[in-house]
Amino acid sequence: MSKSNSLITKDGVSYLIPFILVTFCFALWGFANDITNPMVKAFSKIFRMSVTDGTLVQVAFYGGYFCMAFPAAIFIRKYSYKAGVLMGLGLYATGALLFFPSKAIGVYGCFLIAYFIMTCGLSFLETSCNPYILTMGPEDTATRRLNMAQCFNPCGSIIGMFVAMNFIQARLNPMSSDDRALLGDAEFEAMKDADLSVLISPYLTIGLVIVAMFLIILFAKMPKNGDQSHDIHFLSTLKRIFSLKYYREGVIAQFFYVGAQIMCWTFIIQYGTRVFMAEGMDEQSAEVLSQRFNIYAMLFFICSRFIATYLMKWLKPAKLLAIFGVLAMVFTVGVILFQNRLGIYCLVCVSGCMSLMFPTIYGIALDGLGDDAKFGAAGLIMAILGGSVLPPLQAMIIDQGTVFDSFPATNASFVLPLVCFIIVTAYGYRMHRERSL
Repeated sequence: MSKSNSLITKDGVSYLIPFILVTFCFALWGFANDITNPMVKAFSKIFRMSVTDGTLVQVAFYGGYFCMAFPAAIFIRKYSYKAGVLMGLGLYATGALLFFPSKAIGVYGCFLIAYFIMTCGLSFLETSCNPYILTMGPEDTATRRLNMAQCFNPCGSIIGMFVAMNFIQARLNPMSSDDRALLGDAEFEAMKDADLSVLISPYLTIGLVIVAMFLIILFAKMPKNGDQSHDIHFLSTLKRIFSLKYYREGVIAQFFYVGAQIMCWTFIIQYGTRVFMAEGMDEQSAEVLSQRFNIYAMLFFICSRFIATYLMKWLKPAKLLAIFGVLAMVFTVGVILFQNRLGIYCLVCVSGCMSLMFPTIYGIALDGLGDDAKFGAAGLIMAILGGSVLPPLQAMIIDQGTVFDSFPATNASFVLPLVCFIIVTAYGYRMHRERSL
């Protein structure tokens, strides 16, 4: 590589500051993703609702991602990547700050609206930031550069998990759902108000952080790479990009990857609880220990992503994707077959194998799309829907208790992530083979 070109330098122009600012946004949406998951149970307790009603939080969350991806792409095409980032931050901050009036009104539906607006902003951010990072340097290092930026996404996730655990869950009133159901209206309203005050505090804080980030990027000089064309030919562009096999298959691979990721990170709690209770542990202690292994899995995910980014100096992204896919399949087989702690160790290792998958599929699928990458990015963001479609299928298996007479259904349910990894591995292998030829 010439002196004028490096990972974030092209033709003598350094993109270091813009790269840092946009990469910080990756951590911000990672925070939002992982502070939200525990809120399903929190809202169920606070409003004395069923778990099904509580999961409307996730419906609103994924709904914002799904509904706003292509409108975001049209906006970015008409204006610029910088405008898309600013719109994303603006909606993110608005949604987070709406938690204050939602608490004052005290109606669950208001929080769902706030979540939806917030994740419309996240959809703008992901549709903007991922392809924007690809433009900040030479094309031959684009996927490696995106992996580097994506390393900071799970860092935000870890912070979100920590904040949810220590500043929300640990500070809510410890009264159980059954005991809350026995409270009179006045006592219930007082407790609900106190708990909502605890719940909204981190959202108000992150909202102010987002406002500051908005102002910094607003006044920063950002590159206009990839902003050459502002013409919008929506249907013809979609037809053009979906005619490309590597893009079309990339969207499919991304759908199944995100499904596998959410399944592995959601049901590690159920998996670990079964294992630890079989060792004689009580249910609450088993759940706490399982959550600790969930954090270990995320830490391994972060470390593995840095390692994968480094390995891309010597191995092509598609080849590395196929190798990590095979390893994920091997460890998932271990998750299915082992009925002791070896199974949960394998599940932690699966997280390490998943580390490079999202950004690598993303980079391969958008390679060579040019300005069409804005619409291509939207299709890949919509593939996040896999995270809401596939986990309920796994939950249905887990609810069976046992299958084939005595085999734990929790173990058997990981056949679904295994199928997902087979599809991702096949995509990596096919892309490596085609590009090698």
